[in-house]
Amino acid sequence: MTPEQLAEARGRTLQDVIADGLRVLFCGINPGLMSAWTGHHFARPGNRFWPALHASGFTPRRLAPAEEQELLSLGVGITNVATRATARADELTAEELVAGGRLLTAKVERRAPEWLAVLGVTAYRTAFGERHAQVGPQERMIGGTRVWVLPSPSGLNAHWTPAALAGEFGRLRQAAFGASAPPPAPPATAS
Repeated sequence: MTPEQLAEARGRTLQDVIADGLRVLFCGINPGLMSAWTGHHFARPGNRFWPALHASGFTPRRLAPAEEQELLSLGVGITNVATRATARADELTAEELVAGGRLLTAKVERRAPEWLAVLGVTAYRTAFGERHAQVGPQERMIGGTRVWVLPSPSGLNAHWTPAALAGEFGRLRQAAFGASAPPPAPPATAS
């Protein structure tokens, strides 16, 4: 893909990977340009969502972004707080995030996942007016849906190592699937 093609993806939206009654609905901040260009969530090669999902035991193998629909059979889906694709999440306005939080709330009330996992504590704080929220389970519920805030898997969020990111995803997996959760995959080792 060329820089021009990526620029043309600015402002596009992505289709949710969603169904009623999921165990976990992951919620990104907004689509990046590569995701908008490919039509698949978390498509940028440096994004750590797919590796963390696998390393934490949500998926039996590392899925590629183009395989995102396979998540539904695992009880997992993907949406976003804001729908507009940007190069960086900090290009979104607070108003867009607050409006996205309202739309997300309505979507969650309608679809009723067991857990909503928001990927990015700063975006969660803004979208839901929870200024002091931290990573982990939240007191807030949306209807009968529990809320968990995860670190952003963006490569720009480098202070969360891949192992720490997978560990936090694993805490959510255990909460969502309990005893039926398969053990997480062993971490990959460098050779």
